[in-house]
Amino acid sequence: MSPDLDPSTVVVHAGRPERVPNAPVNESPVFSSTYVAGGDRGYGRFGNDAWTALEQTLGQLEGGRGLTFASGMAAVAAIADLVPVGGRVVAPQHAYSGVLALLDQQATAGRLTVQRVNIADTDAVTQAVDQADMLWIESPTNPAMEVADLPAISAAGREAGATVVVDNTFATPLLQQPLKLGADIVMHSATKFIAGHSDVVLGAVVTADDDLWNAIELRRRSLGAIPGPMEAWLALRGLRTLALRLERAQSNAAFLAERLRQHPRVSRVRYPGLPDDPGHARAAAQMSGYGAILSFELGGDAEGAQRVCESTALWVHATSLGGVESMLERRRRWPIEVPTIPEDLIRLAVGIEHPDDLWADLEQALKTAT
Repeated sequence: MSPDLDPSTVVVHAGRPERVPNAPVNESPVFSSTYVAGGDRGYGRFGNDAWTALEQTLGQLEGGRGLTFASGMAAVAAIADLVPVGGRVVAPQHAYSGVLALLDQQATAGRLTVQRVNIADTDAVTQAVDQADMLWIESPTNPAMEVADLPAISAAGREAGATVVVDNTFATPLLQQPLKLGADIVMHSATKFIAGHSDVVLGAVVTADDDLWNAIELRRRSLGAIPGPMEAWLALRGLRTLALRLERAQSNAAFLAERLRQHPRVSRVRYPGLPDDPGHARAAAQMSGYGAILSFELGGDAEGAQRVCESTALWVHATSLGGVESMLERRRRWPIEVPTIPEDLIRLAVGIEHPDDLWADLEQALKTAT
């Protein structure tokens, strides 16, 4: 497709079947575990038309070649397996807890070592990445909403010889393209904004480096962490509306962030779209929007925060994000969440409902914290 097309157009048109008479407009899932010999596919674990269409679309959005996985954590595990035995990974002190838990498990097993850093502290990252094998980045971070200087720390990582990986789940390829900012690999929990309807578990990896693509594809093929054809098809169908969903959800998030910062019960709002947020200038420079995720705190009142989460009518008290419905949770309710995340922090995954209804529901729930 033309490189001049806006991503909101690419997301609709990429990965379509060839336009010939009587061809379908949409790629169809192929339900077969094996294929007739003589081609390059051979077996269902090696490829599927629905995967290919989704991978082509994500690749064009991110500026590389895509690979899909059975889950976001399957994608994470395949990337982590690139680290040589005894190697060192530099990772954020705040990131998706599943990623940090996996790295800790591998460190405990003696397979690698992990150094945690404040990913928003460019000097600290630059110093830590010396002699590292992999630099793992989240930006914005989950759930602290810190913003990394992607061009600067990606350059530092690559200069040090590290493979630079960016989890782009929160920003999506419509708001941020890490490969263009210097990263080697981009990964997504496609369960979230990519699929967008809370009905699919899926992961994705994109890289412009053919050697890295081949190495990760080999791990998917060998370890068998493949997506089902129906899951890939559903994710692609969901991806077609990402631009519209994200536009509404992001607008809602900005509206709610402003309301929350004025609420007397709220002590802090974490959202890079706020002008006084520590990551605002950095996000404005490297993102085309501020996303649909935000977090807020209630002045140390963990019990009050839990009551808020349990008192909403529209907001779903659940752990995911990126769907059309709005969700919230107190992240420290999870035992594996890092202890530097405040006990009273509530993460909001904003959906596409009417903003006034979302605020009215949240406002009445906040009264339970008083």
